[in-house]
Amino acid sequence: MIHPAAPEHIPGYVASADGSDPLFTIMAIFAIVLTVGIGVMYLTLHSIPERMAHKASHPQMQIVGILALLALFTHNGMFWVAAIILAGFQFPDMLSPLQSMARSLGEMAGGKSATTAATPQQTPVAATATSPAEEH
Repeated sequence: MIHPAAPEHIPGYVASADGSDPLFTIMAIFAIVLTVGIGVMYLTLHSIPERMAHKASHPQMQIVGILALLALFTHNGMFWVAAIILAGFQFPDMLSPLQSMARSLGEMAGGKSATTAATPQQTPVAATATSPAEEH
């Protein structure tokens, strides 16, 4: 309901006499959608290194996740950069060739190999148990 003294060219976004305000309602919905959208984009951006590491089955997946969380909570971009660099590159396995060479050299020297030396020899329980007749 428009006041009789009001001019006839009032725009539609002006609040009416009954208290409804269409522009405020539209702007409130827009602000909520914009805030949620920016939050989703921010969290999606921070999860990129962790998703990269998970997809590649990266051996340092937990370190990448920790760096991404540190970047999220501290707002320090260097943690995020370190996480994405660590997730993007696979470091070569240097330990396996060295273990293989050590095993081969041990076998060539006539000793036991590292795998057989690491497992303790199991003795049968029946052979070590003494019978009651032997005790007397």
